Parts: sequence; C-alpha cells; structure tokens
Amino acid sequence: MRTIRHLLQPPAGLLLNAVTGAAAWPLLVLVGMCAALVPFGGLGRPLLARLLVVVRALTRLQRARAAGVLGHRITEPSPRGRTVRDLAWLAVHAVVGPACLMSVGALLASAWKIVRLRTAEAGMSATLTLSLAIVTFVVIALAAIPLLHTLQARLAERMLRPEPSLASRVRQLTESRAAAVDAQAAELRRIERDLHDGAQARLISVRMNLGLVRGASDPDQIRDLVQEAWESAGQALVDLRDLVRGIHPPVLADRGLAGAIQAASLLCPIPVEVDIDLPARPDAPVESALYFAAAEALTNVAKHSLATRAWVRLSHSGGVLRLTVGDDGRGGADLAAGTGLAGIRRRLSAFDGTLAVHSPVGGPSELTMELPCALSSPKISHF
Repeated sequence: MRTIRHLLQPPAGLLLNAVTGAAAWPLLVLVGMCAALVPFGGLGRPLLARLLVVVRALTRLQRARAAGVLGHRITEPSPRGRTVRDLAWLAVHAVVGPACLMSVGALLASAWKIVRLRTAEAGMSATLTLSLAIVTFVVIALAAIPLLHTLQARLAERMLRPEPSLASRVRQLTESRAAAVDAQAAELRRIERDLHDGAQARLISVRMNLGLVRGASDPDQIRDLVQEAWESAGQALVDLRDLVRGIHPPVLADRGLAGAIQAASLLCPIPVEVDIDLPARPDAPVESALYFAAAEALTNVAKHSLATRAWVRLSHSGGVLRLTVGDDGRGGADLAAGTGLAGIRRRLSAFDGTLAVHSPVGGPSELTMELPCALSSPKISHF
C-alpha cells in the first residue's frame, strides 16, 4: 500500500498541476481586466482584491507541494513585491502545468498509434521494430513523469521563494544567534538538573550514611551503613560519567565523528546501514553538534517510526558536511510539530546549518542535515 501511494504521487502531482495551470488562464484574464479598470475610478479594485486572494491561495498550495517533493521548507516572501512574483509564477504555471501532462500524453498517444499501425508487410523485422518503438515511447513517458514532477517543484521553488537580501541574511543570523543562546541555556539547565537529581542526591546519601556511622556502635549496623555509602558513591560516579558523556562523548574525542556515529548506530534497536565518506575531521564543535543531531534522529526512529530498517549517510563535498538519516517507517514527521526535530534544527542553526525533512505519510522518511565547514585534521582510523 505504501509503495502504491509512493508511485502514484508523481502522476497525481502532474494531473493537479495541469488542472491548476488550466484554471490559471481565466484567472489571469480576470486579473488583467480588473487591473485595467482600476484607473477608471477604481471600478475593478474590489474584484481584483478577491482574485489576488485566490492567486495567493494557489501559490501557497504550490509552495507546500513543492516543499513536500523537494523535502525542505520554502519560506514565503515578504508582502512587498509578492503580488508581482505570484502573478509571474501563475503566468508560467499556466503554460508549464498543462504542457508537462500533454507531453506525457503525447508520448503515450504515439505508442498507441504504433500499436494500431498496420504495416504493408508483416514480418519478424517489422514486428520487432514496432515493438521496440512502443517500448521506447512508454519507457520515456514513464521516466518523464517523476522527472517533470520534480522539475515543476523546482520551478515553483525558484519563482516563489524570496530573493536573498542583506536584511534577510541579518534576520537569519539573528535567529541563529537566538537559537544558539536557547540551546546553550537548555543544555545548562539539563546539566544542572542531572547534577541535582543524580550525583548530588547520591553524595548527600553518602554523607548521611557516614554521619550515622559516626554515632553507631553496632558493628553490623556500621557495616550496612558503610556498604550503602559505598554503593551510593559508586552510583554517583556512574551518574557523573553519564553526565560527562552527555556533554562530550569520549568516543567522539577518541574515534571522531565517523566512529561516534558508527557506535550510535550499533546502539539503535533496529538495523542501521552506515555509509561514511569523510576524508578528514571537522572542528570539534561541528563534530559535537552533528553527532548529537544524528543520535537524536536515530532515537526518534527507534521510538516513533515503527521502521524495520534505517540508514545513515555522512559525506563532505563542496565545503558542506552532509548527514542523512532515513528509515522505512510510517513517515509523517513534521518539523513544525516535533520538538525533537525542532531541537535538531536549533542545534544546527548555531553553525549556519540546515535541516530538511522529507517524510510523507506512509514513509519512507529522510532527514538531511547540512553544515558548511572545512575539514581540518587528517582522517583517523575508527576500527
């Protein structure tokens, strides 16, 4: 069922784009007529405002669909200049939407024409040639459906996303700084809570037991109190080790990011396929951020996905460190609703990194994390 739904998405997307593209023609004509009437006492202004609401609804739908196909969120542009951008996309979509479906239909129609073609001479050579032609047209048509579906999504992203500007960059850096401050504050609160509820409580128990030992005279009671204090001290050491491991895991320092992700995948209760191509080590803060992001993603897979298989891919190219965590589970992960995903995004944004979520209902799911960074130290063996 999941495979059928996944296969039907591209043709359904082409059909929907063709329908909305055909509907764009009368909408553009009405917008043009109303805009032409505005100088004459504002006659067309009320209807023009309503038509622009419909245009914005169509662009919002297309932006959401393109984000689902491409696997990352497409931000809405600011109100200034948005109307011109939306109308430009609508004009292009009015041509591209129906044209993509018509091109696929033309290929299939050509194959059907060949099926019904009657040749003057019936022979093995003619039959083989016509069969190859039919198969070629059908294969090209089937291969063109997902390709055109993706190209339409990329065209919508290119035309509907806001243009980068200095103001948007300043706003992005401000949000990144705020996210880094929030993440640091949350980490400090976690450390304080773990110390208070863990090691501190154990050490208080040790002190109380030793205080009771000072006033005890029964050897058996003293032995029990010392034994209890010894166990509490040992548990306090375990809590402190866990706390230190949560701040900076020793495996990350010893074996690097590749080895740490290998170790985290072994702790996952479902099978994880790991593919790592990392020629050298990134800086320690980047390693730590990406390791904890990968560990959080694998934890989410184990808890919520109902998956039977997961995969982790890590590579570095073009000055960008790219980590992908995927699974064959039920999908439906939402960046806006999941606190775990929001935490991963906040952690990455402190390094100007991004998180893209592709998780249609029914799966599969993939989280793609990208951090711009340069690799520094040479690669070490993690085996």
